[in-house]
Amino acid sequence: MKHAANIAAVAELQPAYMGFIFYPKSPRFIDNVSAELIKYVPKSIKTTGVFVDEDIEVVKSLVFKHDLKAVQLHGSESVAYCQEIKLTGVEVFKAFGVNENFDFAQLANYESVVDYFLFDTQTTSHGGSGKVFNWELLRHYTLNTPYFLSGGIDITHTESVKKINDPRLYALDINSKFELEPGLKDVDKIKEFIKSFDNFLQTTL
Repeated sequence: MKHAANIAAVAELQPAYMGFIFYPKSPRFIDNVSAELIKYVPKSIKTTGVFVDEDIEVVKSLVFKHDLKAVQLHGSESVAYCQEIKLTGVEVFKAFGVNENFDFAQLANYESVVDYFLFDTQTTSHGGSGKVFNWELLRHYTLNTPYFLSGGIDITHTESVKKINDPRLYALDINSKFELEPGLKDVDKIKEFIKSFDNFLQTTL
C-alpha cells in the first residue's frame, strides 16, 4: 500500500492488517512522503512494516515514527534480532520461503520471539513472486505458533484455502494477485475475496 486514495478505499474493507513495504528494492517500496499516510489508517487496522535485513535501529525508529503495530521480517533476520524488535511492543511476523527443501526444524528457535510465522513461496526476491507453493509441505510444520499463509494467493484459491484443516492457520496475506500495479490494490476484487470467506479467516493486505 502506498497511494492515499487506495489506502483509504482498502481501509474501508477493514482488513486485520495493512502492510507497508520499507524494502527499497521492492516495486512496492513506500517512500518517506507516502509513509506519512500511515497515520491516517484507522486504529482498528494493524499497520505493518515489512523489512528485509534492515539495520535494526532503522526498523525501531520507523516503528516509533509511524506507530506501527506489527513488523514483518522477510530476510535472514536472527532470533536475537526478532527478540529485540519484539521488545518495542509490536507484533512480530517472521517470514520464511518454503520449497521442497525447506527445513521446518529451524523454526523452533524462533518460536519464543515471534507472534506468527509467515509461510511464503521461496524466491530470491524475498516474496512478491505471485506463485503458490505446495501447501502439502505444511504437514511438516509441527509447532504451535500460528501462521500467515502467503504466496500468490488469488480469488481462485478460496475453496482450496477452506479445505486446509489447520487451526494454526491464522490469516491470509494477499498481495500481487489483487493489484492493478505494484502497490495499487484492486478494491473490488479484494471485496469479493473477503465476502467469499464470510469471516472464515482474517485477511491481511
